[in-house]
Amino acid sequence: MEFNVGWPKIIKLSTQLVGHKLQQYRLATNKTEVVDTKYGQVRGLQRKTIYDGELYYAFEGIPFAKPPVGELRFRAPQPPEPWQGVLDCTSYKSKPLQTNMILGIVEGSEDCLYLNVYAKTLNSEKPLPVIVWIYGGGFQKGEASRDIYSPDYFMKQPVILITFNYRLGALGFLSLKDRKLDVPGNAGLKDQVQALRWISQNIAHFNGNPNNITVFGESAGAASTNILMCTEQTRGLFHKAIIQSGCALNEWAEAPDLNFPYRLAKQIGYKGSQKDCDVLEFLNKTSAQQIAKVDQDTITKDEMRSFLLFAFGPVIEPYEADHCVVPKRHKDMLMNAWGNEIPLILGGNSFEGLFSYQLVRDDPWTLENFHNIPPREVKDASTHEELEQLVRILKVAYFGNAEQKSMDIFEALNIYSHRQIWHDLHRVVLSRLAYASKTPTYLYRFDFDSPHFNHFRRLVCGDEIRGVCHADELSYLFYNIMSAKLDKSTAEYRTIKRIVGMWTAFAASGSPNCKEIAPAEWKPVKLAQSGAEMCFNINHDLKMIELPEAEILATWDSFYPKGDLY
Repeated sequence: MEFNVGWPKIIKLSTQLVGHKLQQYRLATNKTEVVDTKYGQVRGLQRKTIYDGELYYAFEGIPFAKPPVGELRFRAPQPPEPWQGVLDCTSYKSKPLQTNMILGIVEGSEDCLYLNVYAKTLNSEKPLPVIVWIYGGGFQKGEASRDIYSPDYFMKQPVILITFNYRLGALGFLSLKDRKLDVPGNAGLKDQVQALRWISQNIAHFNGNPNNITVFGESAGAASTNILMCTEQTRGLFHKAIIQSGCALNEWAEAPDLNFPYRLAKQIGYKGSQKDCDVLEFLNKTSAQQIAKVDQDTITKDEMRSFLLFAFGPVIEPYEADHCVVPKRHKDMLMNAWGNEIPLILGGNSFEGLFSYQLVRDDPWTLENFHNIPPREVKDASTHEELEQLVRILKVAYFGNAEQKSMDIFEALNIYSHRQIWHDLHRVVLSRLAYASKTPTYLYRFDFDSPHFNHFRRLVCGDEIRGVCHADELSYLFYNIMSAKLDKSTAEYRTIKRIVGMWTAFAASGSPNCKEIAPAEWKPVKLAQSGAEMCFNINHDLKMIELPEAEILATWDSFYPKGDLY
């Protein structure tokens, strides 16, 4: 999905990007540092934070895998080749190939498997806790760059932050059933596994503690983190996790089997059979730019209306190779997941559905049709009569009227908040209470509605609409091209300090409680007498409350057969 933001905003964003790059350049010093790794030496650059000019070290563009080109296209990543001499790692590398969500142009490189290490200090009495970021973007967009995810806020804390690229779209998630071809899918997830292996093996050289690694991500990055908590490929590679506005149970985190590789090839001009070997041969001869240009066009309008948002994402792999990440449904992996042994923070934003504002605004059909709203797995298991009853229950729950004929755009987006994000997060909470009861789980609800600093809402909805949109919390974790330098007396700056304080305290100790939120106390999730989860609400005030969405989420629970919710 591309965002129709208009040329004035595009020009403004381009100007901001140029200004951001100039400012980032000025925030570098002339001092460099050389560090050893398993594969060779790397040279990094000393930089300054946007606030107070505090010093840290940036090692950017370190290869953690071989370039996934030629015979490695669509396949699991391989460890990098060692190099001689000192590798210049003073600037980040190209983003993965993708279509720009604003301009609609293809950008990036197929050679994209690089990571960035940001260290507060390379020498301390004890090695520093390590936090590893996995970006979101629906498995179609995203990049590990300072334009979007600058480390400035984290570098005021004694931590190491790592960001890395992983392959996107068809290049990252194409799946073929023929075992001989060795393309079972999830190459993008396997990139993430390979990055974590590299970090575990090398982070001690950067003053990081390989026995205290926290993985966190947002949206598709959160779903990825949750999946990584389930696969045996990552056991022991990290020790805590934070999942923001996404999880493994989200419908969009498990692609249906609709022969998308063949459909993609046909979209490009393929005239051959549906045999996997012929499809792969054609796609391997096609330029990566052409694949990235059309892979999203594989989805039909009717499929989009049924909440099938993209063709290529995580799949249940058709056979178990030695690099298999998802051998069965995510839901079937939760009970025995090794990740039940580690502390977890999870949560979402109070109006997640605003993300779909342009999609719903531009397609009024969605405001008059309710039958596509129930979850796909529920619809597929229902008769026509059962589906009609589900729709009536939905209408009564949201409108108090089983005969409701239509809804306005914000009523629809409220439903989408629960369908696309919150209900599945709720299911993960229930699974943690059942299967991870000996390990703390912390639930949050981000409800800080800034008129000017909730950047994703402003990008998607404009400046007139309010509410805390999907991805709005990212502005309080990472400095980016839309950020302005804040006065330290503002509520926005205080929110940055609070969230970064909680996230880094959790990375250090397993508890998010810290001086930045005192005297508030964030307690592990439990169910109130009403049955609602107790969550930490993050607004101007910080406090434990009953999850406001709990009652409506109970209605969504009722759509699932008993015992099939998680």
